[in-house]
Amino acid sequence: MFLGVSKRFDISRILVYAVLTAICVIVMVPFFLIVSSSLTSTQTLTLHGYSIIPTHFSFLAYRYIFRYPAVLLHAYGVTITITVVGTVGSVLLTSMMGYVLSRKDFRLVRPATFYVFFTMLFSGGLVPYYILMTHYLHLENSIFSMIIPGVITPFNVLIMKGFLAKIPVEIIESAKVDGASEFRIFFRMVLPLSTPALATLGLLVSFAYWGEWFNALLFINNQNLVPLQLMLYNIMNTVNFLANNPEGAATGLHVSLSSLPTISAQMAMVVLAAGPMMIIFPFFRRYFVQGLTVGSLKS
Repeated sequence: MFLGVSKRFDISRILVYAVLTAICVIVMVPFFLIVSSSLTSTQTLTLHGYSIIPTHFSFLAYRYIFRYPAVLLHAYGVTITITVVGTVGSVLLTSMMGYVLSRKDFRLVRPATFYVFFTMLFSGGLVPYYILMTHYLHLENSIFSMIIPGVITPFNVLIMKGFLAKIPVEIIESAKVDGASEFRIFFRMVLPLSTPALATLGLLVSFAYWGEWFNALLFINNQNLVPLQLMLYNIMNTVNFLANNPEGAATGLHVSLSSLPTISAQMAMVVLAAGPMMIIFPFFRRYFVQGLTVGSLKS
């Protein structure tokens, strides 16, 4: 009897591992195709299609993008600054707001929660948003125009509220009896207990800030404040323009119009834009898995 149960258990485990392996392969194959395509000439991709192993190696796309390395490194610096400052500010403010809304002894918890939820349903639109940022907040050509709009989002606040509401009230009450202030309770007790939620929130927010380009497109005219994503977007537009205009100044790049790395340049930009975050993600994996169910259960 036990032998039969053990055999069924082994078969089910093998099936689970096989399904997970297949999912991993399905997820990784597009990534390898992107890396391979970035190392292949556009002509080879056009004639023979995509392959996991490049049939003809070509670093022309990377040479084109790295033609001015100082500009690329500066754009990386701007993006890293936006990501670090924005993530820290977002995690701190979102957790503080979620903690207030999770406190059952807060008398305005219902109207405050409804106010946060209401902002998820309606938006003023792009034109009022632009007027607010430029004419009232005066954030045009400021790095804060790429940070402030994403610092607090209603969805993240409600997620943190759901997680912090599961912290036992007795812990907070005992701390109050010992004379701890609200800030001391929050920073010394609540935040350490919320590490999985904070790590998950920080990872998601950092992904959003790392991919920031739309606010930069709207509000940034200073080339010293252009983030990585917008710079790569501009490079791609330049490549397409030179490829579609025979009168373009491609000779100054020592690249013939027929060999411009249009497709391979797109793939190289994906590698350069997504690579750093893929390196960072494994360090937060255990917190991310634990925090996927943040706010999903109630005690």
